[in-house]
Amino acid sequence: MKRIWILMLISVLLFLFVMASCAPGPNDVEKTPDAKGRTSGFFRGFWHGLISPITFVISLFTKKVRLYEVHNTGGWYNFGFVLGAGLFLSGGILGKKKKKF
Repeated sequence: MKRIWILMLISVLLFLFVMASCAPGPNDVEKTPDAKGRTSGFFRGFWHGLISPITFVISLFTKKVRLYEVHNTGGWYNFGFVLGAGLFLSGGILGKKKKKF
């Protein structure tokens, strides 16, 4: 029984290590303005999240369109992006609840 717990602990730690190694690195241009002198905030992040499925498809065919704005304000842009993507995909806390039969 003790052996199973040790194997489970090792498995969980290995899983967490693999997930942490897949995390993106720091954004060096965060909180710096782009060529037009702008940084994207919450509302622009929200908009980019809403249109993210369409933007993703377009970004596969052109290098002029990106999925995510790197010149952003940080946490607020990220929050808006995730909220917008969640609303578009009907997921997260704002998603539809399944009917129980």
